[in-house]
Amino acid sequence: LEGRPPVTNLYSSALFVGWGAVLLCLFLEKAFANVVGSVAGGMIGFATLLIAHHLSLGGDTLEMMRAVLDSNFWLATHVIAITTGYAGVWLAGVIGHVYLLALAFGKKPPAWMRSVFQSMMGLLAFGWAFSFLGTMLGGVWADQSWGRFWGWDPKENGALLIVIWVAALYHARMGNMIRERGMALGAVFGCVIVMAAWLGVNLMGVGLHNYGFTSGLARGLLLYAGLEALFMVVLALKTWPKKQ
Repeated sequence: LEGRPPVTNLYSSALFVGWGAVLLCLFLEKAFANVVGSVAGGMIGFATLLIAHHLSLGGDTLEMMRAVLDSNFWLATHVIAITTGYAGVWLAGVIGHVYLLALAFGKKPPAWMRSVFQSMMGLLAFGWAFSFLGTMLGGVWADQSWGRFWGWDPKENGALLIVIWVAALYHARMGNMIRERGMALGAVFGCVIVMAAWLGVNLMGVGLHNYGFTSGLARGLLLYAGLEALFMVVLALKTWPKKQ
């Protein structure tokens, strides 16, 4: 209806991230046929619809375009790239949950576990690539709009944090500092980083990107981060290698 990509506010970005994650789940199921893609797609679709519903309570979801976003070209490049990156890294974290739960409580065949781990690794790489691309394109857009490539804006810092975190995980994995369990725990924490970069920075009330403030969001984000921290601690202890 607006003639623009569907990423103009927090409400539409929630729907876009949900659609992107569900489509990635369909590709996962096609590639690995391990049921994880189907289950994760259903869970993420449900979760993002809940998020979008609560974000829509603030008013009109087809509001007037903010001046900072009034560019179809950059909406079709930077914003879509960065939100696709959110979807990839967040979905990798969801698969990380599945891997840790299967490791702790399930007795799945090694081939199944390997396919789940490969799915998670591939999604992390996918999400990292789009997050990096979106961050670079955002810098070019900022240079054209505001006269500077980088200004340590909270939203810019959030995008950079996703890129650094995933890169650190891959470096640690390649250096044999962490194994499959550590990589899965890192992917789970990536979900928290994505939520902070996507929604949390809008709570600060500062920065040139602060155009999606939503009251009442802080409590939900803190609750989510607390639940993820509890999950990580419990699963880390549950899957800790036992002494022989």
